[in-house]
Amino acid sequence: MASGGEPTRRGDVWVYVETADGPAEVSLELLGRARELADQLGVKTGALVVGDKVRHLAGSLTACGADTVYVADHPCLKDYLALPHGRVVTEAVRRFQPQIVLYGASTTGRDLAPRVASALRTGLTADCTDLQIGDHSTREASYEDLLYQIRPAFGGNIIATIVSPEHLPQMATVREGVFKLPEPDATRSGEVVDLAVQRVAHVVQGDNGKPVAAGGPIPLEDADYLFEVVARTREDKRVDLKGARVVVSGGVGVGSTAGFALLHELAHTLGGVVGASRAAIDAGWIDREHQVGQTGTTVRPKLYIAAGISGSVQHRAGMDQSARILAINTDPDAPIFAVAHYGIVGDLHEVIPKLITAYRQKV
Repeated sequence: MASGGEPTRRGDVWVYVETADGPAEVSLELLGRARELADQLGVKTGALVVGDKVRHLAGSLTACGADTVYVADHPCLKDYLALPHGRVVTEAVRRFQPQIVLYGASTTGRDLAPRVASALRTGLTADCTDLQIGDHSTREASYEDLLYQIRPAFGGNIIATIVSPEHLPQMATVREGVFKLPEPDATRSGEVVDLAVQRVAHVVQGDNGKPVAAGGPIPLEDADYLFEVVARTREDKRVDLKGARVVVSGGVGVGSTAGFALLHELAHTLGGVVGASRAAIDAGWIDREHQVGQTGTTVRPKLYIAAGISGSVQHRAGMDQSARILAINTDPDAPIFAVAHYGIVGDLHEVIPKLITAYRQKV
């Protein structure tokens, strides 16, 4: 807060970077978008990394858009635990006062971000599908250069734009795949700020609820470690929609679980994967991990085939950046044709077998 009690809006744009064998893809996607937002605001981009033996990641984060990489590197931060990691992120934000902090809408981001927002007494918008900078006016005041936090609401039936005009930082979690991965630029240079961390028996709090030793090492008290990670098991995704070059998606027009077998055959023939609209998921014809759209996965394949999908705005938002879109629908006025590069008006149960036969004869 500024001395007069008004929020200061000259802070940087930060991304909390998740790590496993390296920076998580969603964190890199957010760095690319954060760089664009920071350029609009005339400020710098920051990346916050918390873990053990993670300082070497600073170079790759700088190449992907970070001007400053804040690193809390300590053995007691090796495994993600909500309390110690939340304390580190909260204290880092208090000390450096970014105006925007972004997290991936992953299991980690969805656990961490609300804790930090609560500690900082600021707002948080979850599961955003877009971020913009814009102005906002009320009867009492006008605000410039706010973060527009855009996400589906009411079951995906409307798109809501949310702003936090009176409290900083503005915070949001963002779904994976909604922004492109930035192209690394090895010529970029940046600053690395090391955040010292110290394990203590008890953190002494001041009257304002903040640690008394606010300028020294960030204290992590023993009570933060109520749990420990005994073992970690990782499973590969069964469906990699985001990384697929070809996605064959089905909607209500597929008609049944058996109908999706035809889509699986086409996807196998083309070397792709099967996607689905929310309506097909809700009908129980295919697992939710196949869902494409604002309430599912955002994809940008070389070829997207929409079979029996009418093309609601929620579905189109998850696939309209595909390089080539082929729509198959019996309704010539279906909205999906508005974004399709090629359209076939016909019954998918007749069209798809012909496509499979034609492709196999060609190859």
